[in-house]
Amino acid sequence: MHIHILGICGTFMGGIALLARQKGHSVSGQDVGVYPPMSTQLEEQGIALTEGWDPADIPSDVDQVVIGNALSRGNPAVEHVLNRNLPYTSGPQWLGENLLRDAWVLAVAGTHGKTTTSAMLAWILEDAGMAPGFLIGGVPYNFGVSARAGDTPFFVVEADEYDTAFFDKRSKFVHYRPRTLILNNLEYDHADIFPDLAAIQRQFHHLVRTVPGEGLILAPGGERKLDDVLDMGCWTQVEPVHSVEGWAARKCVDDGSRFDVLWQGELQGSVTWELLGDHNVANALAAIGAARHAGVPPTLAIEALAGFKSVKRRMEVRGEVAGITVYDDFAHHPTAITTTLEGLRRKVGKARIHAVLEPRSNTMRMGVHRDALAESFQQADRIYLYQPVDVGRDSAPMLEPAKDRTAVYDDIEAIIRDLVAEARPGDQILVMSNGAFGGIHDRLLSVLEKTAMPQRRRDTES
Repeated sequence: MHIHILGICGTFMGGIALLARQKGHSVSGQDVGVYPPMSTQLEEQGIALTEGWDPADIPSDVDQVVIGNALSRGNPAVEHVLNRNLPYTSGPQWLGENLLRDAWVLAVAGTHGKTTTSAMLAWILEDAGMAPGFLIGGVPYNFGVSARAGDTPFFVVEADEYDTAFFDKRSKFVHYRPRTLILNNLEYDHADIFPDLAAIQRQFHHLVRTVPGEGLILAPGGERKLDDVLDMGCWTQVEPVHSVEGWAARKCVDDGSRFDVLWQGELQGSVTWELLGDHNVANALAAIGAARHAGVPPTLAIEALAGFKSVKRRMEVRGEVAGITVYDDFAHHPTAITTTLEGLRRKVGKARIHAVLEPRSNTMRMGVHRDALAESFQQADRIYLYQPVDVGRDSAPMLEPAKDRTAVYDDIEAIIRDLVAEARPGDQILVMSNGAFGGIHDRLLSVLEKTAMPQRRRDTES
């Protein structure tokens, strides 16, 4: 069967491409804004893709077109599919019908932490010899790919609340029907499709309705917005996370790199790992609880997390030059920015942190987070805000309370110039964006390297 994917370079749709290929289908696709890590991953798997929406790039022998949710009516490729009456479906529906129908689905939902928690859970099952399938919105270092069909009934999926497609406005996760469900947290987001928090809560309750009575839901204790969802009706056992009545953690060090795991007050073991921050401790507790439901004893799950290597673009060190460290992170919401910066601060102590933000998400550009954004940068010494001239909205006023340490740019080269001029050995540069950000990481490291070379020569000569 020949499957052609429109929007193939999105993290989710790229995963669909890998799964379809592993299931024996011929796969091709097209997209705009092609950039790593997904473009690299697709190329490594031998999946052909073209850039742009030219209908001529849709193969004449295609059996099914899978359409991503970034595409809408008026797109030339979409109009071609409709005019030619080609068979089409959405990514979530294809996944649900082709891989999840007979699987034990372990889904991870929530505003924050879905990707990392999904990767943790998949790794715990893998380390326990359960060879799960998975589809994750990032590339976990432990696996090297974002999706795998798997060899057993277990399948881990990152369950996104964004809408499914232009022809299906339900959240993606209603197609997954999990037996084990993690609800990490819930905040207002995706303002381009949800008018208010209540609209998101309704979608989350649709998800809760699909979990069987013999399944399991893991949710943080005392989180009002999720409690409201469960109060709408819940027919499944709920295990609390971060609660003395359920899964809890006792930090051994402040940065969260070592902590004890407790179940109903009983010590299960201690995690020592590479990750930092309270948010990752919470993610780990949920993953341990979900794995236990699938048959992995907590002691084995705890041992597995010692070997967990996180996910690309989650506090990923892109390089170090002359004592200056450059990180890449996917954070694009005030809460994620806060937790990322707090984790880095605990790691580096009093070292200076330069925070570079591309406010690329629709919600951020609409100004929904204007009252919270400045506060989220509390741990940053300097803030560099990228706002290209075609962005359509002025984001600078959102950082007005932090204007004394904020600079606004419409040119990436200018950001790089000022960072290189300002940074000194020991400084940390944290770049945050949910897009490619014009390849700023490699460009910055290249300029830092060129700047450092003359000093190295002088040091050698002396």
